[in-house]
Amino acid sequence: MTDTAHSGHVLPATEGADPAFDAFDTWPVGTQLTALWQSQLAAAAVVSAALPALSAAVEAALPRLRRGGRLAYAGAGSSGRLAAQDGAELEPTYNWAPERLLLFIAGGPEALLTAVENAEDDGEAARVAVRDAAIGPDDVLVGVAASGRTPYTVAAIEAARAAGALTVGVANVSGTPLLAQSEYPVFVGTGAEPIAGSTRMKAGTAQKIVLNLLSTTLMTGLGRVYRAQMVDMRSRNEKLRRRAVRMVMGLAGCDEPVARIALEQTGGHVKPAVLIACGTDATKAEAALSATGGNLRAAINELGLARNG
Repeated sequence: MTDTAHSGHVLPATEGADPAFDAFDTWPVGTQLTALWQSQLAAAAVVSAALPALSAAVEAALPRLRRGGRLAYAGAGSSGRLAAQDGAELEPTYNWAPERLLLFIAGGPEALLTAVENAEDDGEAARVAVRDAAIGPDDVLVGVAASGRTPYTVAAIEAARAAGALTVGVANVSGTPLLAQSEYPVFVGTGAEPIAGSTRMKAGTAQKIVLNLLSTTLMTGLGRVYRAQMVDMRSRNEKLRRRAVRMVMGLAGCDEPVARIALEQTGGHVKPAVLIACGTDATKAEAALSATGGNLRAAINELGLARNG
């Protein structure tokens, strides 16, 4: 869907003006906030239509990542920052190895904090970055662009797909190059923004939800979630160390001293600590996790362990 500006140029839906907000700047603050909140709710609701496409993308990506492939993100501006945020949270939350994460952001790391002029138009830079990263058949690249036309993001998707990688494109406008060039297109049609062209609003909200859903289901499918808990998280501060203890206690059905001893034996890693607290030793715990690709549920079954208590 597109909107036509007075100049006669055709604008993507995300850039058009919503006449319902024409007098937005004259409204009382409470009315402004209510209208913005309602628009965010609408954006979240739109994601439901994209769930089948997301499911297909996850199912296709999991075998590649299980073989050791890397997860890459590409984007520019607000979309690029959202993509980078999603990727950056995977290592502390799910212990995703840094060497298995790639961020292709138009303008480079500097663009995460400040705007880099013309960076989003530089498709050649994206192609070079994908080539230099040696993207290949086991890798998965997620490209995000509200307009679906950002040259940098489209070029990254094209280059990655040509190299045999699995490509997922997330866009807020239908019939656009990013969706057409992606093997797994994910369309979230959020339409015109409350503030015309400010795609960090509705479009950004929908993108953030899509990225959250995508990465969370990927990590779950890779065995980094057990009984809805982040059993691969990194215990890097006191709060997380306390959480690790509670996790082992709950999952193994043991008391606090047993949980702490088990975590000490595993360097704070929850999954082997749960196995130890359930009655095995550190060597067998590590062997079982290695044999099951790090899947705690499968390791418990292989060792024939039962929850204590």
